[in-house]
Amino acid sequence: LTPISAFRPRRWRGALLPQSARVTFEILEADKRPVSAVADNFEVRDVMEVHISEDRGTSLSMLFDAGRSLEERVLAEQFSA
Repeated sequence: LTPISAFRPRRWRGALLPQSARVTFEILEADKRPVSAVADNFEVRDVMEVHISEDRGTSLSMLFDAGRSLEERVLAEQFSA
């Protein structure tokens, strides 16, 4: 989950979520604060609500350094100074 707004919380770089995570944003004042949602080069403007989950129909292979596990990389990404 990555913020794209210049006004995101200071020093918050995003979060790595588990594969089963489902996130919903309900826009409370859409007329005062227009919101866009973007995923994989597809943008929707002036949204009222956004539901986010992983598409399990697409697969890919990820390569890692032999000496650095995925768990170690996740911790370093989320909690590095």
